[in-house]
Amino acid sequence: MTSEPFRSQLAALEQRGRLRSLVSRAGRDFSSNDYLGLAGDPIIGQAVADAVGRGVPVGSGGSRLLRGNAPEHEGLEAKAASFFRTPAALFMANGFVANLALYATLPQRGDLIVVDELIHASAHDGFARSKATTLMARHNDVQSFADLIGGWRSEGGKGRVWIGVETLYSMDGDFAPLSDLAVLAARHDAMLVLDEAHGTGVYGPAGRGLSAGLDGMHNVITLHTCGKALGVEGALICGPGVHIDYLVNRARAFIFSTAPSPLMAVAVAAALDRVESADDLRARLTVLRQDAAEAICAPLKLPSPRSQIVPVILGEDKRTMAAAKALQEAGFDVRGIRPPTVPAGTSRLRLSLTLNVGRADVAALGEALRAAIR
Repeated sequence: MTSEPFRSQLAALEQRGRLRSLVSRAGRDFSSNDYLGLAGDPIIGQAVADAVGRGVPVGSGGSRLLRGNAPEHEGLEAKAASFFRTPAALFMANGFVANLALYATLPQRGDLIVVDELIHASAHDGFARSKATTLMARHNDVQSFADLIGGWRSEGGKGRVWIGVETLYSMDGDFAPLSDLAVLAARHDAMLVLDEAHGTGVYGPAGRGLSAGLDGMHNVITLHTCGKALGVEGALICGPGVHIDYLVNRARAFIFSTAPSPLMAVAVAAALDRVESADDLRARLTVLRQDAAEAICAPLKLPSPRSQIVPVILGEDKRTMAAAKALQEAGFDVRGIRPPTVPAGTSRLRLSLTLNVGRADVAALGEALRAAIR
């Protein structure tokens, strides 16, 4: 088999400024999702060390339905259900697998999935495997959701409706209109699926996310990624017990996957304890966002950031990557984001505010950024 098709496609990507490669972490962190700086937290690390000391194994040894189901997994799921005030929880290896499993498994043939057009790629992979019909609503446009549902019903759609959104969008840094979507879901007896990947730990009482107050409802399923503000790894699907049980029985990504390490379950449990009492960290992150508004957004005539995610849209792929390279050479870990991650013509620098940097770093980035994009 010749490798020429692969070479030519890679060359085409390079010509368009879209060739990707792995780059080691270096410089001041303005690219990670470690928003609260917990990836190296000594309290979480000590919890894992203590678990190793009492004999908790590194490996799970199999899938959860075989011998891979450890007490640490079950303990985490009980803690997560209590923390997020939801009937049940299921621990998955990561957010991508959790989204894929959720959308591929729960909506049934004859159902309708309506999702925001900017929802995570992992959700797309999930409903591509679903037997339900999938429609894309305009971003954060509740009326668009309503119109699509109404049109489907008028054409004879009889099944259940599933409404899927991110609570905080990873590339634009804006929030979903959750209250209005909850009203829409109630009106249509729909399930509301809320991806809290970038909200968990940072927002809501005790860091329970933007969905706090909704996530215990009978028609709400939330997905809490553990590899971002929680600083660890994995994902928790939270919702009614019948849906969690159905995933255990029908989700191929769960059934046929080796279980996550029991040590990671210990780490996630410790991270939940950590964020529950981390109001001081959330307050510091708010200060950094205010600093970014003054040092980065105002000089560039950009809107003030609505969250810890600050997009600087430059449009052209090559211009974006040149600016990212200049910032990296100046000592800032800033990455360029290009299609297909974002729509064509909207390539951007995605600035991520984390507690791995301080206020002086934000000010310095503002100066370097103005020089890089001139």
